[in-house]
Amino acid sequence: MAMSGSSALIYSDSYMGYNFSPWHPMKPERLLLTAELVKAYGLQEFPKMEIVEPRLATDEELRLVHDQAYIDKVRELSGPDAEKTYAPGWGLGTGDNPVFSGMHEASATIAGGALKAAQLIMEGNLDHVFHMGGGLHHAQRDRASGFCIYNDVALAAAWLRKTFEARVLYLDFDAHHGDGVQAAFHGDPNVMTVSFHESGMYLFPGTGFTSEIGDGEGRGYAVNLPLAPGASDDILLEAYEELVPPLARAFKPDIIITQDGCDGHWSDPLTHLGYSLAGFAELSRRLHKLVHEVSGGRWLASGGGGYQAYTVVPRAWTRLMADMTEAELPEALPISWRELCGRYADNEVPLTLTGDDPPEADAAIIENARNLAQKGIEEIRNSIFPLTGAENS
Repeated sequence: MAMSGSSALIYSDSYMGYNFSPWHPMKPERLLLTAELVKAYGLQEFPKMEIVEPRLATDEELRLVHDQAYIDKVRELSGPDAEKTYAPGWGLGTGDNPVFSGMHEASATIAGGALKAAQLIMEGNLDHVFHMGGGLHHAQRDRASGFCIYNDVALAAAWLRKTFEARVLYLDFDAHHGDGVQAAFHGDPNVMTVSFHESGMYLFPGTGFTSEIGDGEGRGYAVNLPLAPGASDDILLEAYEELVPPLARAFKPDIIITQDGCDGHWSDPLTHLGYSLAGFAELSRRLHKLVHEVSGGRWLASGGGGYQAYTVVPRAWTRLMADMTEAELPEALPISWRELCGRYADNEVPLTLTGDDPPEADAAIIENARNLAQKGIEEIRNSIFPLTGAENS
């Protein structure tokens, strides 16, 4: 099915400034390599696609989600001697979130990139925007968490609510639970948060169980599917079909925000799921179809986790950008990009866009993962669907 719509990538080399340290697993080079792969494939020359610079979010905008005292603390700890400071009560200076010079400006630029993406979509300039530097879904109102300083996706949703009174459907496919976004809208029936993630029994942040369904007027508008280690593409995609289209049709969003972290890949060093690059590609294809069905094509995709910075992240996110743009890309990766990647990678540079070599799956692990997913799906259908009307969609 052909799907019309113009799209953009929000990116600037300034995003390289969001850099905790050389040893930190969230390597900014993954963004540079993704942008360069998009360019090497010529996607920026495609009639429906452009690359747009982000902007700096103001304190007033940041306050849509974060306390001013926290913003002030981030700014205070952003000086040239930042690495010497330690403020664990704010989630800063910790192993996950070491402070760094220019931290506020780098983080506020990522937040501003999400806001610019939302504005371009809602003012009708673009249908789909990919903000790959974003997806920092763990940051809380008053503290940093899980490599996230400012919560750009929550800010985008809050800005959309304030400016356009938009109904926002937030879909999070990162291996880690989207706890910061859920917390920001736990009582709001106009923002539905849906997170598919490795169970908090095994992985940070230890939340995101099916019993977390929202509070007050927002009861039924927080949806969580925890997955067991080893969950495969088939398990993810089957769960998606069982839950997401019915929820989306019942909710009738004005815009869909997705968090497209690719740390669920089988080779990711920080997680234990079993997705492949082909699985991510199929998920993005289905998301593209869904946004044209239920939200008028309005789709703000964001990045997120992904700690195979050279071999997985650039390929997964370039494929997502291609799907947004409806571009058919050759499987062979451009030689110029492979040479660039080789300057950073300390292992073999990939040859193809979606080629993968996952290890043979253990049947018992897959059965356990499938059983847990099915149990979660049934719990969601029993608890959430009656509250939202999804049972009739």
